[in-house]
Amino acid sequence: MREIVSAPLRLEPQTAAHAAEMFVVLGDPAIYEFENAPPASLEWLRERFTRLESRRSADGREQWLNWVVRLPTGALAGYVQATVHADGSAAIAYELASAHWGQGVARRATQAMLGELVERYRVRQLRAVLKRRNLRSLHLLERLGFVPAPAQVLAAHPVDADERLMWRRS
Repeated sequence: MREIVSAPLRLEPQTAAHAAEMFVVLGDPAIYEFENAPPASLEWLRERFTRLESRRSADGREQWLNWVVRLPTGALAGYVQATVHADGSAAIAYELASAHWGQGVARRATQAMLGELVERYRVRQLRAVLKRRNLRSLHLLERLGFVPAPAQVLAAHPVDADERLMWRRS
């Protein structure tokens, strides 16, 4: 994994050293309007980031690519991540503190990651799951060229009734 520079942002490979700064970012309650919860503790987050530094699932079949998003000010805004599968597909996700919503940070960071996935990891198909009510995320994915997954993709990757599966060929 390498750092991705996409002016004015830098995507740094996530490590346990980022845990303290990310604990603050991920403590933003607005992030959890649709799902999940903030990290239970700084120690829990540090341990999770340490496990993710392997960049591989336990069975070795998936690559886990996680980057933190560094702003020009030096502060962290959130993260982007991808799970890359052997078949040339990847599932993506992202999370940014609400202070950075509506400023193009998520779009630029996610676009930079998508470029890296296509160029360096040879990803040919991208997927993202989101809650149906999360219109902010839906609009971001649409701006990035994602569309509702076709039936055959949805059949292979079912989602809950309150979720959408978005899809894009690279």
